[in-house]
Amino acid sequence: MQKMSNLLKGKQLVLSNGKCITKKRSMVPLILVIVLAFTYLSVVITGFDLGLLMRRWKEFFILLGQMFPPDLNYAAKVWGPLIATIQMSFLGTLVGAVLAIPFAIIAASNIMKSRILVGLTRLLISILRAIPTLVTALIATYIFGLGSFAGTVSICIFTFAYVGKIMYEQIETVFMGPFEAMESMGNGKLYAFIKAVVPQVLPIYLSTTLFCFEGNVRYAAILGYVGAGGIGLILNEKIGWREYECVGMILLMLYITVFIIESISRALRKTFDLRGR
Repeated sequence: MQKMSNLLKGKQLVLSNGKCITKKRSMVPLILVIVLAFTYLSVVITGFDLGLLMRRWKEFFILLGQMFPPDLNYAAKVWGPLIATIQMSFLGTLVGAVLAIPFAIIAASNIMKSRILVGLTRLLISILRAIPTLVTALIATYIFGLGSFAGTVSICIFTFAYVGKIMYEQIETVFMGPFEAMESMGNGKLYAFIKAVVPQVLPIYLSTTLFCFEGNVRYAAILGYVGAGGIGLILNEKIGWREYECVGMILLMLYITVFIIESISRALRKTFDLRGR
């Protein structure tokens, strides 16, 4: 084995064969300066006051103390809105995830060769992802009226954009050998996609959909603030009336529900060997 005798002179690395390699400057100092500059601007723009935070942090525990112990008698009135929240989250997630499939295929550049179609589909997904869920819920209430249907539409749009984004990126990373081989054998593109690509992306698709459902149950709790139905309606009402014992009961039941859903989702991932995100 040839003995290596590299020498470091200043910013140059001298190899044993006499060649000099100039070391690139580290970008870490520049990155730190940029991060510090943006941090300073964020503090100035948002009016962040560390002193006020230190003085008022105890108020959180005072408010929390007013919520517990929760009003157990109020639990009977929470079941209806809670079930409505789960229903709108489940339906919105299911419809949004299913609708995302064809758009994700169209947005994948390794499947769809038309750059215009790929670009337009990605633009649609990006626009929908950029709109906050509360804004889509507010627009939906103007179009469809107050209630759970508007919340379901809002959750559907969010899930469609999120799953669509994840899936077209995942499709673009698959191994295309089997797909191209099946096409060369005379099979149609759709058949080749189902047989060669779907098995590679299916675990991520199911895992992402389950992840969306978990999050949508939590997000749906605040959609009631704009009249989109569910448990958010009574949560907003009780906070407005400062009935914090009832608020504590609502939050407790919501926490238990989310915990159960996450446990079921985790068990499904393990059972079907799905990779979480």
